[in-house]
Amino acid sequence: MKTAVLETPQTYEEERGKPMPSKNHGIVQSNLVIEFARHKEYRVISELSLVLNGRQLTPDLSVYPRGPVDFRHDDIRLTDPPLVAVEIPSPTQGSQEVMDKVEAYLQSGVKTCWVVNPPQRTVTIYTPDGVLKSFVEGLVKDPATGLTADLEAVFS
Repeated sequence: MKTAVLETPQTYEEERGKPMPSKNHGIVQSNLVIEFARHKEYRVISELSLVLNGRQLTPDLSVYPRGPVDFRHDDIRLTDPPLVAVEIPSPTQGSQEVMDKVEAYLQSGVKTCWVVNPPQRTVTIYTPDGVLKSFVEGLVKDPATGLTADLEAVFS
């Protein structure tokens, strides 16, 4: 007689390797997609699974150059780094965990990494050369791509 083994479903965190997003996280993420979508030369992809330098990562947003899309064939995980990776820390996520992801993105060829912090209403952009710039108001401009986002719109 065979015994069936039932596997326990993975939690959101286990399945994606990241904390569950909150309401404010979702609002800010949606607002950023709208802001970035004004730049027609780029494609913004939400929650894309990446494998970079052998590590599985899922940024909240990934920005790639716009190219043709083949909807008949799909990719589950990409190995090409995005130009920009955006992380929006969840309320339960620790700062060291976020910084480890930023470092992994930058070491794998990502040009800039945005960390968007809803409670402080800030955006900090990190670059591979160790430079960082924080924004608390006005227009955020990415130094590598020229992408812009109005902080009033992002946090509205």
